[in-house]
Amino acid sequence: MFIDEARIYVKAGDGGNGCVAFRREKFVPRGGPSGGDGGRGGDVVMEATQQHNTLIHFRYNPEHKAGRGRHGEGSNCTGKDGDPIILQVPVGTALFDEETGEQIHDFAQPGERFVVARGGRGGRGNQHFATPTHQAPRESEPGRPGEERHYRLELKLLADVGLVGYPNAGKSTLISRISAARPKIANYPFTTLEPNLGVVTIGEMPSQVSFVVADMPGLIEGAHLGSGLGIQFLRHIERTRVLAHLIDVSDGSGRPDPIEDFKVICAELESFGHGLMEKPMIVIATKLDAANPEKLKKLSISAKRRKLPFHAISAVTGEGIDELKYALAEAVRLATPAHAQSTPESQVPVF
Repeated sequence: MFIDEARIYVKAGDGGNGCVAFRREKFVPRGGPSGGDGGRGGDVVMEATQQHNTLIHFRYNPEHKAGRGRHGEGSNCTGKDGDPIILQVPVGTALFDEETGEQIHDFAQPGERFVVARGGRGGRGNQHFATPTHQAPRESEPGRPGEERHYRLELKLLADVGLVGYPNAGKSTLISRISAARPKIANYPFTTLEPNLGVVTIGEMPSQVSFVVADMPGLIEGAHLGSGLGIQFLRHIERTRVLAHLIDVSDGSGRPDPIEDFKVICAELESFGHGLMEKPMIVIATKLDAANPEKLKKLSISAKRRKLPFHAISAVTGEGIDELKYALAEAVRLATPAHAQSTPESQVPVF
């Protein structure tokens, strides 16, 4: 089950209370206060990990509490600190304050940690209150309460290429052809109910190149307002580097104008915002084996006029698939910052 949103309650541990005690040993000429401090409460920490790819483990366990600090003891013994708890979240999770809606943190790297609730400070024992004129204090401090917060978690998939387009445009078929992903494929709208990730590998070692492709559920007009499934999954496109816009150019789609399909989806991406229309885009004509020549030509001219790369493919026959894979790899390379590229430019295979 793909769960990309969850609400949780976290409570850090309370600090332990300070102790009131006095030293009364036979061979100690000067006794006095010996109450130890309370231990500090445990923190609640979030850590980004690649071992999880959904937030389902928070859906059925929404409350998380750290251990409280132990109370101080006599002989100036400080109480033990409370045990912290570490909550693991998938890489790409955004943390929001439930009350204000403010984004608190964005977990973009594996192993990244962030304290979401700090434990309370332990109270001071009566040893700290002794003065020359008040040598037997009976005062101590209670432990401070730990922080408690309500958070909302949103998972935004990390992928290099996002496949967008109308339902039944061939997105799931394409990702199953170029990667090992096996999404559900059927001849009816909204077959894809959750994003699917696939890793595309090109070339042979040691110059092998790979990138991640995300198959998004189909978009329709009004998706940014909640129509269809778009509003639920549009945010997953935010982190992609390249958008691959798939358009059905066959007569089986029931939509007569591929240019209009392209404009509608672009309008939805622009209305959603977050810089989606500023990302590099590749236009892909699908179902080439059953294509209407007029639609194909019309779409090709429109893409050329917009100065967008254009590819025509058939996921059934494999025509144009290899060319598209290398084009996507090159687009990802150009869209990736130089410091983040793991493969030097000289090692990218040339098709």
